[in-house]
Amino acid sequence: MGNTLRLATYNVEWFNALFDDQGRLLRDKARSERHDITRGEQIAALGAVFTALDADAVMVIEAPDTQGKRSTVTALERFAAHFNLRARKAIIGYASDTEQEIALLFDPAKLGVRHDPKGNPFDKRGQMDAPRFDGIYHADIDADGNSDTIRFSKPPLELAVTTTSGQTLRLIGVHAKSKAPHGAHSDAERTRISVENRRKQLVECIWLRQRVEAHLKAHEPLIVLGDFNDGPGLDEYEKLFGKSGVEVVMGTDGPPELQLTDPNAQMALSRPLGATPTSARFYLAPQKRYFEALIDFIMVSPYLAALNPEWRIWHPLNDPEVLKHPNLAHSLLTASDHFPVTLDLVL
Repeated sequence: MGNTLRLATYNVEWFNALFDDQGRLLRDKARSERHDITRGEQIAALGAVFTALDADAVMVIEAPDTQGKRSTVTALERFAAHFNLRARKAIIGYASDTEQEIALLFDPAKLGVRHDPKGNPFDKRGQMDAPRFDGIYHADIDADGNSDTIRFSKPPLELAVTTTSGQTLRLIGVHAKSKAPHGAHSDAERTRISVENRRKQLVECIWLRQRVEAHLKAHEPLIVLGDFNDGPGLDEYEKLFGKSGVEVVMGTDGPPELQLTDPNAQMALSRPLGATPTSARFYLAPQKRYFEALIDFIMVSPYLAALNPEWRIWHPLNDPEVLKHPNLAHSLLTASDHFPVTLDLVL
């Protein structure tokens, strides 16, 4: 690829379920956690997708778990070795309390990468000035006049990256709070949980935005990428809160020098009732149909946007290049309910 750097973000559904406690791939005919797909089929599909991406770095969302005997790094590096991927080294930041981590799988011949969290260290009292992402943030999320404490269930992954040519980049990997009303047993409860989760998701994005602004004011080349579980015009709760979390992180109301750029998000913002890109495809059992959404993004700072990078959503039904390769399209549908998003950047 010459001087082109290819970065990707990819949410891999139930990646953790494809490994044993020693990080070995479970390449068998047992059912995976994906509907009607075996573990062997999902692993083979993921191998085909990662190979086709041929990325210098992939921000893996819902990466395998780090807890007890389980290691995200071990699992991902064994996966990369099995498929002989260039992006063969893995790094994580703060482990989550879930079975889903945020990790970067990268090519060590092209990139030097280290976990480099910003903000004040963990403080039980909480803070309102962008504390470290494993800490506590204070906000009145239910508008009752009292401050609530917010924690990231999946703390964003902050990385300092250096290319072989000496270019430095800041990367922040994100998996924002899901707004789905899991556990609801009635319409009223479903609404209550949805609104509460929407508030938490929005506060996570406000917290993240404060960190973004600090980097932009320092004129640092910044890339924010991952699954925001949100997008412009995605649900009715956006009207209740005024804007989407994606718009908050991008800083769409701010001056140009403090805005992040993602053309897919901008298209969705400019055409709320028109055709827009999508990056995920979910099956809605009650309606017996698929629902598509744009929730995976790669946002770049003004300096990087000026380099005219190329964005691509590897959608198996919409991307012309993917459609030329039916086996790859099938692998993308088998591997996950999200599709990779890539950024090709000439530095």
